[in-house]
Amino acid sequence: MKRNRVIFTIVSIALGFLVGGLILAAVGFNLFDVYSTMFKGVFSRPKYIAWTIIRSVPIILTGLSVAFAFRTGLFNIGAEGQFIIGALVAALLGYFLELPLVIHAIVVLIGAGIAAGLWGSIAGYLRAKFGVHEVISTIMLNWIALYLNNYVVSWEKFRRPQSEASYKILDSASIGILQQWKRTDAGREFLSNSKFLREILSAPVNWGIIIAILCAIMVWYILQKTTLGYELRAVGLNQDASEYGGINVRRSILTSMFISGILAGLAGAIHVLGVTKEVAILSFMEGSGFDGIAVALLGNNTPLGSVLSGLLFGALKYSGPKIQSTMGAPSEVINIMIGSIVFFTSMPSFIKIIASKFKRRRGEVKVD
Repeated sequence: MKRNRVIFTIVSIALGFLVGGLILAAVGFNLFDVYSTMFKGVFSRPKYIAWTIIRSVPIILTGLSVAFAFRTGLFNIGAEGQFIIGALVAALLGYFLELPLVIHAIVVLIGAGIAAGLWGSIAGYLRAKFGVHEVISTIMLNWIALYLNNYVVSWEKFRRPQSEASYKILDSASIGILQQWKRTDAGREFLSNSKFLREILSAPVNWGIIIAILCAIMVWYILQKTTLGYELRAVGLNQDASEYGGINVRRSILTSMFISGILAGLAGAIHVLGVTKEVAILSFMEGSGFDGIAVALLGNNTPLGSVLSGLLFGALKYSGPKIQSTMGAPSEVINIMIGSIVFFTSMPSFIKIIASKFKRRRGEVKVD
């Protein structure tokens, strides 16, 4: 079964690239040049690889968030709103709170994660107590989070003058790697003799990927090795049978949405502490939470799958604009590819039919 899932995933990715390639070919672009540009745009320079990983981290975490909810029978569309809440709380704690280096960043991450977890718990509570479907409640919570973010950022003590953004977080809250050192005279002198390290540190390299991998390991451990994980998975498979077996279904739903919210909130917090250092007034949803749905689907709702598919999506999103800047090709084709990949991933039966037809042609399957 696992082998089949891997094959379907690989075939889905290949079909997604094929569809995107056919569209580009239809408008007159050379496929080899396009994919070569995308490949070089990710791997040709150390700073490109660094940027790809940086772009992947929020998507990996929101993918883990959605996958965790999926495994427990819930559809968390609210990862986008939880991402916004995590980012907002991280910016608030990062700016107003004064704590020593390292401790400050840890406190901010914990605070942002708990805040986003509680935000997700609202949908869990409504589902457990009143039967309100989490799809509806999380969609509404996404919009509430967006406007709450805009309201708080507009606060006079938090908003930077003549700007649509907040004050930047204190340096003590940053999770950047060697961010201060590279600006010192000693750092500049050292980097002038090391092209590789200079390229890597030209991007806002941070501890986000380490945190994301640790989160993936924790999600796997909770789901596979703990009593809590067993109960959550049982509720996801059959709520009635779980309740008959003595599992508190309502508590499981609440716990699942809380943990799912923490993961999405950490994505927002890492984005602020490691990259932007601020939050801004939003005119639309930025999409990190929604990308998490596609990442979770492509990764078969597994922690390892979410990490790998998050890296793939990060690479596609980082390299996509480069085919526009270097070749004039529309970067929207990347979104078409991602949409195609998710589309084919959601149709395992269709892929099975295609595989079966190939086998029949080769005489490996008997035709009735």
